[in-house]
Amino acid sequence: MAKPPEGVEGAGFFATSLDKAVGLARKNSIWPLPFATSCCGIEFMATMAAHYDLGRFGSERLSFSPRQADLLMVMGTISKKMGPILRQVYEQMAEPRWVLSVGACACSGGVFDTYSVLQGIDRIIPVDVYVPGCPPRPEQIIDGILQIQKLVGNESLRRR
Repeated sequence: MAKPPEGVEGAGFFATSLDKAVGLARKNSIWPLPFATSCCGIEFMATMAAHYDLGRFGSERLSFSPRQADLLMVMGTISKKMGPILRQVYEQMAEPRWVLSVGACACSGGVFDTYSVLQGIDRIIPVDVYVPGCPPRPEQIIDGILQIQKLVGNESLRRR
C-alpha cells in the first residue's frame, strides 16, 4: 500500500478542482421550473410520481418562480402569443440556467403546422436538450434530465 504524502493523514482525503466540486453540487440539485401546456405535462406528472420518482436524480424540488429555478422544462404546444411570456420567464431565471424542450410540439411545433403555433421554442430561447416524442414516455424525460445533469456537471465556472 502506498504511503500518503507528508501532511496528509487518515482516510477520506481527495483532491479535485473547484469546477468539479461545484459541478457535482449543481448537477445533483437541479431545480426545474415546469412550463407545461398540454399532454406532455401529464407525462411529466407521471415522471414525478412514485413509479418513476424524478427525486432520485436530485430534481424533486419544483420551483414555480423563475428566480429560484435553474432548469426551464418547456412541455407541450406553445402558441405564438405565449412566446413573449416564455421569453420573459427565461430572462427572469438567474444564471446559470438550462432549457429542456419536451415533446414534439415544443421541439418543432408537432402536428400543429399552423399560423398560431410556434414551430419550436428554439426560435425564441436557446435549448440545451431536446426530448422527442408525442408525448414522450417518462423514461425519455428522465433521460433528458440525465443529459442536462451531464452538461451541468461538465460546465466550467468560467464558461458562464
